[in-house]
Amino acid sequence: MIAFLQLHAPALAVALPLAAAILLLALGNHAKRLAGFLFLAGLLSGACFAWATALRVIATGTPVDYVFGAPAGAGPLDNPAGIALRIAFRVDALGALCLLPAALLSCLAGHYSCASERVTTGGAFFRPLFLLLSAGVYGMLSTGDLFNFFVFLEITSLSGAALAAYRVDGGLATEAGFKYAALSSLATMAYLLGAALLIAQYDALNLRVLAQALNSHAPTALDTMAMVCLLSALLLKCGAFPLHQWVPDVYSRAPGGVSAFLLVSSQASLYALFRFAFALFPQFARLNGALLLLAGAFSMFVGVTAALAQHDVKRLISHHAVSQTGYMLLGAGAGLWWTAGAAGEGTLATDALASGLFHMVNYALYNSLLFLAAGAVIAATKRRDLDELGGLGHRMPVTAACFGLGAIAIAGLPPLSGFASKWGLYVTSFRLSPFWAVVAMAVGLMTLASFVKVFHSVFLGPQKEEFASVEEAPKAMTFPLVVLAVLTVLIGLFPGWTFDRLLGPAAAVLTGGAQ
Repeated sequence: MIAFLQLHAPALAVALPLAAAILLLALGNHAKRLAGFLFLAGLLSGACFAWATALRVIATGTPVDYVFGAPAGAGPLDNPAGIALRIAFRVDALGALCLLPAALLSCLAGHYSCASERVTTGGAFFRPLFLLLSAGVYGMLSTGDLFNFFVFLEITSLSGAALAAYRVDGGLATEAGFKYAALSSLATMAYLLGAALLIAQYDALNLRVLAQALNSHAPTALDTMAMVCLLSALLLKCGAFPLHQWVPDVYSRAPGGVSAFLLVSSQASLYALFRFAFALFPQFARLNGALLLLAGAFSMFVGVTAALAQHDVKRLISHHAVSQTGYMLLGAGAGLWWTAGAAGEGTLATDALASGLFHMVNYALYNSLLFLAAGAVIAATKRRDLDELGGLGHRMPVTAACFGLGAIAIAGLPPLSGFASKWGLYVTSFRLSPFWAVVAMAVGLMTLASFVKVFHSVFLGPQKEEFASVEEAPKAMTFPLVVLAVLTVLIGLFPGWTFDRLLGPAAAVLTGGAQ
């Protein structure tokens, strides 16, 4: 039985949340206690199999391949025709790195939502949609072919749009959900066009087969068009400048648990962006490297300057999400630039990309922590304007402490995790050009100023009479905050292990060539 579960773990990570979602839809508004159990069971079972797959890759150092409808150990090409037709999952060191925080945040955000959405109507739809979003993210991080990535991208887009609009919120949430759906549709159409251009030329869906075909000759005009469509779609989905305008609207109006996990969905698109840029289009490395460097610098600067002007606490954090995405693009852009350089620059490329990936993991943890803490404040006070808040540290000490740790991490101060990844980005970007390092450090200082303002406005100062009856958030909401805060501290104190065991192998997957 254990061998069976281990063998089919990549498929079960996706299938079990989907099965739980179908059962919950069948239950509707009946048997609410059973529905809650099924929801948590679906999240936990999917996360356990995702973790099992990721840990197997990390422990053995070899990718996990799973081909649907094929004997154990068979590859996508192991059929009489020799054509990669079967649906194939492939989890390598990069996919394993991304699955670990995705599975963790699926459970934590879902557990948080059980309490935060307990009194709202529509729970019969919220739970299945959240499970669909989780399954879609696991699929995006595991699939080994272009078309099935599109399928999972659509699942996350539709479920994400519905969850963003879950709280009608005077029409603002509905508008945000519609905007997310419309822009996601635009992104998926661009993605599908790019995939169709590649499939039409090379009669292949499998990413490894396509990588070999694309790198066997000089790029064609159709290759260039496909690259533009694919990378533009993924830049839009991850919320990078200049395609970032949906991020503040959607993240700020979605429920706190949904905002936290939508971050992970965006990270899955960023994961695909990195994989496609490095593995499918290495012949455009210098061009794509320069474009990602520029997109990263503008994302950092535009995001942080917009955040400084905000008074809505969740909208402010949402703008910082754009800014933090810029740091990851900076690392990937430097890595792409160096992969096209001299042979001795391969180590620089790996270091730059590893720093960007490190920041991607840290960002998922501390930005989710900030969204969850802000959601707890809004749930307790029914206020989100910084001018209307204040003195909540007296009434919500756990939330205040966790938010403070998240603020320190996002500002890049030692000894928390944000400092470790940002320091790596400062060093590697400086070796490319001091300009990029100066931009990154200046944005870090502005981020610190922004969160000093937020923490003071929300938690410090005298206790306000109108909040005299406010209590600490329920344990179901504070537990995820404490877990994320502890992880942020531990990763910051012991970054070496993370680099050696997780980040180095993940970066080598891309800088070492197609896998």
